[in-house]
Amino acid sequence: MKADPLRILDVAGCSSQMALPGSTRLDRWALTRIQRTVQSAPIRFMLWDGFELPPRAGRAVASIVFKNRPALLSWVWDPELNFGEAYTSGAVEVRGDLLTVLEAIYRALAGPKPRPWWLWQKSNDARAARENVHHHYDLGNEFYRLWLDREMVYTCAYFPTPDATLEDAQIAKMDLVCRKLQLKPGERVIEAGCGWGSLALFMAKHYGVTVRAFNISAEQIAYARNRAMEERLVDRVEFVEDDYRSVRSACDVFVSIGMLEHVGLPDYPTLGRVMDRSLTDHGRGLLHFIGRNQAAPLNPWIRKRIFPGAYAPTLREVFEHVLEPHALSVLDVENLRLHYAKTLECWRQRFDGSAHDVAAIFDDTFVRTWRLYLAGSEAAFTTGWMQLFQVLFARGSSNAIPWTRISG
Repeated sequence: MKADPLRILDVAGCSSQMALPGSTRLDRWALTRIQRTVQSAPIRFMLWDGFELPPRAGRAVASIVFKNRPALLSWVWDPELNFGEAYTSGAVEVRGDLLTVLEAIYRALAGPKPRPWWLWQKSNDARAARENVHHHYDLGNEFYRLWLDREMVYTCAYFPTPDATLEDAQIAKMDLVCRKLQLKPGERVIEAGCGWGSLALFMAKHYGVTVRAFNISAEQIAYARNRAMEERLVDRVEFVEDDYRSVRSACDVFVSIGMLEHVGLPDYPTLGRVMDRSLTDHGRGLLHFIGRNQAAPLNPWIRKRIFPGAYAPTLREVFEHVLEPHALSVLDVENLRLHYAKTLECWRQRFDGSAHDVAAIFDDTFVRTWRLYLAGSEAAFTTGWMQLFQVLFARGSSNAIPWTRISG
């Protein structure tokens, strides 16, 4: 089959005007090898000249088209990294629903593959942590405002009913956290990693506590401080632009929502020591984080393009390195995996609805990058590759703990 001249993008994103050569035996072997890695996925694989491999199982739900040889061979070399690179550059095209394709791939894979030791998590010292946070969270409040809820909450929501709105679900999540912690007026709360400040303000406004909220994102802190002024809560909420390692003041409650993923496994003992020196004798806390059932490094493309330095831990790793060294008792563990899938569905739909505005701020490659990130994250939660844990804990000797389990 003779190929028509096409404008193509190579893996690095460089474009050229040329007539694509026909595929070779090597190209077709590479395509067959790729298909075998996900052989139960009902996906059609195609090359730039029209050569295709129908799915080995079931009717095709979509097609993945390689537009050039570099994209094809890079996938063979390192699919976890280079599928994302090729898709966002335009060198790979998904014909069909992206979420459906990603779910099919996750289900076809047996689990995370072992990766070389040098690709595992390195320590996130204060400088690296600040650079990592700046890479993701300082993209601009205007960007996040396009697709988050009105409270600007960028963590898993809690949907009391499947038809709840994202706005209602984020408020329900904040209230669930407060009820699990059994916050009482006058108590002192430390929040490590406060985002745009919604939870800190919610706790002060609705539960009468005082909050010191730490964050190293300059844009988020500025936004949170402005909100505190507007809502006349500056006397009860202090937003501190500093690293969690700098927390030294005493508190009755320590809470971290969506920060543990950015701490990094080598620094878990440091986080544990910070919690231990901060909590009073009757102190308690809650960790809300993305996790896994089995230890594995985060997807290398996500770490490269979205969350540098990130790591999603197992419960065992959190218990062993954060809680156990300081005799902190686990009171409750809840998995909100499907709630995060629903949250990501809402974000993805809002992001797609604002894609034109996002491209105006950045460019089309950025839009494809974030579309893949949101869809891939949703697929990871719907298929069980990723989990969302809430761990409630307290001093081991304290009896000031909930008598019954707090539910939604």
